[in-house]
Amino acid sequence: MDFIDLQEQQKKIRIKLENNLKKVLDHGQYILGPEVKELEARLADFVGVKYCISASSGTDTLTIAMMALGIEPEDEVITTPFTYIATAETIKLLGAKPVFVDINESSFNIDPKKIESSITNKTKAIMPVGLFGQCSDMDAINAIARKHNLFVIEDAAQSFGATYKEKLSCNLSDVGSTSFFPAKPLGGYGDGGALFTNDQELANTMAQIRVHGQSEKYIHTIKGINGRLDTMQAAILLTKLEIFPEEILSRQEIARIYDEALKGYVITPTIMETNSSVYAQYTIRVKDREKLQLGLQKKGIPTAIYYPRPLHLQPVFSDLSYQEKDFPITEAISDQVISLPMHPYLDKTDQKYIIDAVIEEVS
Repeated sequence: MDFIDLQEQQKKIRIKLENNLKKVLDHGQYILGPEVKELEARLADFVGVKYCISASSGTDTLTIAMMALGIEPEDEVITTPFTYIATAETIKLLGAKPVFVDINESSFNIDPKKIESSITNKTKAIMPVGLFGQCSDMDAINAIARKHNLFVIEDAAQSFGATYKEKLSCNLSDVGSTSFFPAKPLGGYGDGGALFTNDQELANTMAQIRVHGQSEKYIHTIKGINGRLDTMQAAILLTKLEIFPEEILSRQEIARIYDEALKGYVITPTIMETNSSVYAQYTIRVKDREKLQLGLQKKGIPTAIYYPRPLHLQPVFSDLSYQEKDFPITEAISDQVISLPMHPYLDKTDQKYIIDAVIEEVS
């Protein structure tokens, strides 16, 4: 049994996938080829924004967004300690300071009620994360940002395709950023990412940063990086985008079955009334995680833990002087969460086997 089954998806799209890749091989434009522009147009249309800028990874998109918004050394960016390291890593790479705020116990996302007390005269942006496939409370976050003249960068690496108040993730703030890492809800066969905005000037700046800050060939007017998406990955993503809406529905149906069967035995995911989730992971909470993980492993069921050590307790951020118990909700949840197999092609028989095994281990 696979934690995420990419092979089953590939069987479904293999012919179209090979045809799209052949087109790239035939025209030979491997960097910023026509498929890149086509993908950007289709992604912008899917999300409902004016501009999409593809990039080399979801990590690079965060970097590009902050560079375009003028985040500089000594600036502060408020974010969550309960996420993958890339969120805070990129802040620090630019010389800025990640400022962590504890999470909401139900959604696992940053708690807007705790943001304002962390704002200083050095704060330049808020970076909420749509963890496990569900958007943060973006209206509350945007309201705080407007009040204090801050930017909002939505880290939607896990929530691409999710909705908040009927608007799609990546169309909820100044700029949205997502990842096309293979395990993501919309994933390529390598690294990739994209940025989304309705601001033309910001879009132009991000596109320029993506190509070494180049305004025209060999003329570099701003600092940039090598952040381009390969044409091959664009061709792959164009193929996958066609079936993405139906895959979202499949994920949600699989989550519904998990929810109904596991409620009362474990703490199942809470999806806010304003939201729909794409269930990048199906993550439950249990008291004895090690026992459950070992028990499932013996039964041939793979699991994953996102994330066993919060960012504020990571050695690389020791200079920020955070201590244990600084963010009690984050720390409690990081000791309890475990993710079960989740992908659009999870067989019903396999899912029942997983459910029965979980119930047996926690009972």
